[in-house]
Amino acid sequence: MIDYRVRINGIDVDARYTEAAADGIFLPLLEKLRDLQRAKGSRLLAMLAAPPGAGKSTLVSFLEKLSRERPDLSPVQVIGMDGFHRRQEYLQSHFVKRDGRTVSMVEIKGAPITFDLERLTDSVRQVASGAVCGWPVYDRLLHNPVENAVTVDGDIVLLEGNYLLLDEDGWCELSAFADYTVSVSAEEEMLRTRLIERRIKTGVDRDAAVRFVDFSDMPNVRVCLEKTMPADLQLVIDAEGDYHIKE
Repeated sequence: MIDYRVRINGIDVDARYTEAAADGIFLPLLEKLRDLQRAKGSRLLAMLAAPPGAGKSTLVSFLEKLSRERPDLSPVQVIGMDGFHRRQEYLQSHFVKRDGRTVSMVEIKGAPITFDLERLTDSVRQVASGAVCGWPVYDRLLHNPVENAVTVDGDIVLLEGNYLLLDEDGWCELSAFADYTVSVSAEEEMLRTRLIERRIKTGVDRDAAVRFVDFSDMPNVRVCLEKTMPADLQLVIDAEGDYHIKE
């Protein structure tokens, strides 16, 4: 097993990846991205889509680390779509229907509607063009994005997010900018358990964590599991948390 510890969005995460996954999936993926970029001769944009709770941020961080440790690989620069959350003041002043009642968008923050898809599309287009450009990062302490927190300048850029391969109007156009796509899926109940435990780590008691996850997170999980378009590489997480290539 490979133990990997990283701080993601203010939370310390301990992940474990099997040698089989590293040797049979992750390293070949990085080699594939290297070869595609060399053949293209300009920036390569890859996208990784996964539902909430699947550990996508941790996984891409691990892939970035692997790419920079191996001299035979090309360094990967990782960015995320969370910086395109609409601002807190917007979410607090706009309302939608959920479960038969009207709620503010802030109560369902993380749903597709709570992202600025137009800005995300424009920024993805800019990255795909090969431009050196700024990229926003979401700050959980501020509850808002920080603009131009990252400079995108890598030859291989890996963009992660829940809805990058979402088969819905507007969202489905994003994958056209990608040179290579990856999806991750898992059983719904396993994702629910992970999300509850993650919420508890932020200081919330279990009952409150369960209520939040069931109301806010699980509808997003189901959207991802049911409406993610096929990717070039489709991965599945089993009950033990190990990665496999989807048959």
